[in-house]
Amino acid sequence: MFFDILTLFPNMFDGVFSESVLARAVKKGIISIKTDNIRDYTTDKHRTVDDEAYGGEPGMVMKPEPVAAAIKKARERHKNENIRVIFLSPCGKPINHSVVSEMTKYDGLVLLCGHYKGIDQRVIDLYVDEELSLGDFVLSGGEIPAMALIDAVSRLIPGVLGNEMSASSDSYYGGLLSAPCYTRPEIFEGINVPQVLLSGHHGNIAKWHKETSEELTKKKRFDIWLKYEQKNK
Repeated sequence: MFFDILTLFPNMFDGVFSESVLARAVKKGIISIKTDNIRDYTTDKHRTVDDEAYGGEPGMVMKPEPVAAAIKKARERHKNENIRVIFLSPCGKPINHSVVSEMTKYDGLVLLCGHYKGIDQRVIDLYVDEELSLGDFVLSGGEIPAMALIDAVSRLIPGVLGNEMSASSDSYYGGLLSAPCYTRPEIFEGINVPQVLLSGHHGNIAKWHKETSEELTKKKRFDIWLKYEQKNK
């Protein structure tokens, strides 16, 4: 799967994708991550990407021409592939496990990162397939949500994680928060690892995981618990 990131700040991604799970996935050729600088699609000598907002609103707005050109170029690069152009925006649909799973069905994602006050709406109306949001708050740009989305989607692609079963025990995968996890030592500052996890009895361990997940979800995310309960009636 590929991720093409359209951004004004490509250097922001260097550190994030050069370490750990995603770096290994890129090295293995399971995913590819490319940044494309929107400023390279300007046509004036000052490489202008923003201008004042019509209507006197405070803040600068990204001009439509270079953004549209960058998206068209990405679509041309992948014209024979099943792609989706995503604009990371506080106005978008909240990203959750269901959204992330849906994204794995595409050959690749073109991730448009806005900055300043926003992007000229005409570009969004004409060239964007979907808007996604990290939550009900505003960031300085779409770069951090793009990083989060790439990480979350990549975890679900076979071969990215060292143990493919690991993702299936993550929170939200089965509609619940995941149970707490423990490692050595068995006793840390007077607190023991739950005895059942040391028992070697797979049936009892699975039962503990399920019951603990349910209890935790009910306590911490009652909204998710209600959906889970409704689905499993």
